[in-house]
Formats: sequence, structure tokens, C-alpha cells
Amino acid sequence: MIINLERFIAGERAYWTELEAILDGLEADPHRRMDLEKLKHFHYLFERTAADLAKITTFSSEPETRRYLENLVARAYGEIHETREKQGRISLLKWFFQTLPQTFRRHVRAFHLSLAITMAGCAFGGFAIALDPGSKHVFMPFSHLQGDPSERVAREESAKNDRLEGVKTSFSAELMTHNTRVSILTMSLGMTWGVGTIIMLFYNGIILGAVAVDYIRAGQTKFLLGWLMPHGVIEIPAILIAGQAGFILAFALIGWGRRNSMSERLRAVSRDLVTLIFGVGLMLIWAGFIEAFLSQYHQPVIPYSIKIVFGCVELVLLYFYLSKSGKNAVESGTIPSPPPSR
Repeated sequence: MIINLERFIAGERAYWTELEAILDGLEADPHRRMDLEKLKHFHYLFERTAADLAKITTFSSEPETRRYLENLVARAYGEIHETREKQGRISLLKWFFQTLPQTFRRHVRAFHLSLAITMAGCAFGGFAIALDPGSKHVFMPFSHLQGDPSERVAREESAKNDRLEGVKTSFSAELMTHNTRVSILTMSLGMTWGVGTIIMLFYNGIILGAVAVDYIRAGQTKFLLGWLMPHGVIEIPAILIAGQAGFILAFALIGWGRRNSMSERLRAVSRDLVTLIFGVGLMLIWAGFIEAFLSQYHQPVIPYSIKIVFGCVELVLLYFYLSKSGKNAVESGTIPSPPPSR
């Protein structure tokens, strides 16, 4: 076969360059997916470049071009015929905006159960305080909650010095550490077939309900909302999600009619458990930061109305994040790509 080499290279180089650009994009973004038309075009470029390689191998005077085409064809062949799941680099943004909320929604029934048990605990704690105000020392583990709410509010509002001056960072870290430990324990107690998780959620609900009723009875509702909402609208859902993870673990242990083995069921939910508890950790980091730098400062330093509005905005954003984020992607995880045309 006789061809004009210079004219051949000049005419085909555009196709090689286009194929190389596509391959560079696929290697830079392992999660990139192409529609069927783009896949067909990619396969056409591969076949054309492979044919060009076969033609140019007859010219010993072009070793650089031959090596370039060999590398290009090998890369394209690997992309087309690779059947294993691409691991690639972990995309933190994709994990945060898709994987985490999708995992939450996939197990939303477990979250509803976690919420129902916590609300039952709130009702119990609230009724107990309403019927027997003297029982606060039984339900409230923190000394600063066992006194008269009105006296505490007056003391907080009249304070002239910043009691957290110089220790905000350490206080914030202490909150994050404590709440994360409680969350991990709540999830881990799913190993008790969910009994320990139920107890933790119910107990947390008792404390929350008792504190809320105590401050409302004392006429300090605005203080209560301004104090709890900035960090609580993130911290409380985080504990509920930890309970959700605990119930996922419990359901995997119990099985309930599933024929696969326990080890298979645990492997099936292990990734979701890790995803949820990492999400809880991120939420608690934010909540700890807000509690130390905003929630502990009261009127007149920071008006309650500003803190309440801030908490409402957080709650709305959290709701839309968990219920809507990632819905444009396939809920089950990775979007499968159509097979290349042959």
C-alpha cells in the first residue's frame, strides 16, 4: 500500500488529537459518563486510530508517530473494554451532595423510627417535669439546668464578662468530641439488636423534653429558642441520624425473612453505615462551632430574634439538603454507562 505520509498524518492528526482529549478527560474525572452518541463517536475515533496505526507501522521512518498511536490505541482499548468498577479518586463534593443524602433517603424509615422514639422520650420528660417539677435532678444530668430557669436567664443576660473568652476553641472541641462519642455509641448499640439504640434515643428525648417544658413553664420560651436553635437544629438531627444508622445495623443483624447470611447482610449495609456516621461527624463539627461562638451569647449581646432566624435558616437548608440533594443522579449510586457500540 502506497500513501503520502505527510498528507496522511496531516489529515488524521485531528482525529488523534480529539481521541487524546477525550481520554485525558476520562482519566482526570473517573466518574465522567458519556451518552450513547458520544460513546459511538468515541468508538469510531478508536477504530479509526487503530486503522491508522496499522497503516503507519509499515513506515520505519516514523517511530515517534507509531509509538504515539500505540499508546493512544492502548489507552482507548482499556477504556472501552474495562469491565471493573472504576475506583478513581474520591470526590468529596459528590459524596457530600449525592452519596450522603441519597443514603439518608434510602433508609428514611429507620430515621422516622429514630425520630418517633426521641419524640416519645420528649413527651415522657415533658410530662414528668410538668407533673413533678422537683424531679429535675433525676432527668437533667447537668447542674446548670437543675436551678430556676428565670434565675439563669437573668444571670446570663446581666453578665458583663465573656465567660468563654480564651476558651471558645477548646469548649467547641469538647462539645464536638462529646457529641460524636454519643453518636457513635448510639449507632454501635445497634449491635444489641437495636435495644441499646432505643434506650439512648429515648433518654436523649427525655432530657430535651424536660428542659423545654421547664423553661416554657418559667416563661423563658424566647431564651430557650435563642439558646437551643442555632446549634440544636443541626445537633439533634445528627443524633437522630446516628440512631438511624443504629437501626440499619440492627435490621441487618435480625434479617427478618432474608435468606442471605448475617455476614452478607452486614457487608451490604457497611458502606451506608460509614457514610451516615461520617455525615453525623460533619454535622456535629458545625454544631459545636455554632454552640461555642453563637448559642452561648444571649441578649443584649446578640438579640434572640437573630439567633432564632439563624436557626430557622439552618433547619430549612438541612431539610432541603437531605430531601432534595442528589435527586438528579441515580438514587442507587453510580450511574451505569451504556455499553459501547461494536
